[in-house]
Amino acid sequence: MKREKLEALRARVSCEALLEQAGYELDLRESTRRAVKYRHGGSIIIVTHDGRGWFDPLSDEKGDVFGLAMFLEKTAFPAAAAAVAALVGFQLSRPKWRPARSAVSDEAIADRWRCRRSPSPGSGAWRYLSWQRLIPPAIIRQAIRENVLQEGPFGSMWAAHVDSHGRVVGWEERGPEWRGFSTRGSKLLFRLGPSDANRICVTEAAIDAMSLAALECSREGTLYLSTGGGWSPATDAALCELALRPGLTLVAATDGNSQGDIYAARLRALAEASGCDWQRLRPPADDWNEVLKNRER
Repeated sequence: MKREKLEALRARVSCEALLEQAGYELDLRESTRRAVKYRHGGSIIIVTHDGRGWFDPLSDEKGDVFGLAMFLEKTAFPAAAAAVAALVGFQLSRPKWRPARSAVSDEAIADRWRCRRSPSPGSGAWRYLSWQRLIPPAIIRQAIRENVLQEGPFGSMWAAHVDSHGRVVGWEERGPEWRGFSTRGSKLLFRLGPSDANRICVTEAAIDAMSLAALECSREGTLYLSTGGGWSPATDAALCELALRPGLTLVAATDGNSQGDIYAARLRALAEASGCDWQRLRPPADDWNEVLKNRER
């Protein structure tokens, strides 16, 4: 199935339609505008992003409508795409909620980023990355040079998500006791490496992208990416744009678990639709930071 058709299906079929068709029931009492809860026996699925995203609160499973179809039917991507296509025009049994969003300009997000200082040896973010995550100083300095790493509050670090023009649109927030994403920021892609790379490694977290860069000694011609643990329509569009480069190899360096394999299958479908080479680089542990820490220990 061509990328254009997949994009059209993703826009036209809600995750809620799949859940209703699969026999899940809406839990109105415990639902909000931003998170709509569905139940089926002991299973729970939370629908987010106005019906375009979902996650299982009882496991690490999450994704978009295609990932949900794969999760519900325990099937591969082609069959999941066919199941989604069969629901075009499906009418929900209730009107969909529309999340009320506060308008925040891109410039306001960029200003918040610029107000933070860069990590330095001995700072909270530096200690967290170097001591707890065992990211080598050379990789930390590379991220600082490329303006994708800032000092967050309470010993945390901020890892920027940027668009194709290098503009900061949001950031991953990680610290000793904190994990989140910038308030009202946009998940797009964390990027570490040359913008004209002919090899692109896609991970699920900025720390994993930095860890893989460390393990590969920042391999020449490689751009290390993070989706920030999600897969927004903007992320998908950005990956599709990158995958159109001539001679590109797209590497699915997602986590070494079932969710990582689902993301890898999605990346393979994207690569095949774009005509670029594809490779699965599966970490021998749960994620690349664990691999890096195991090596350093």
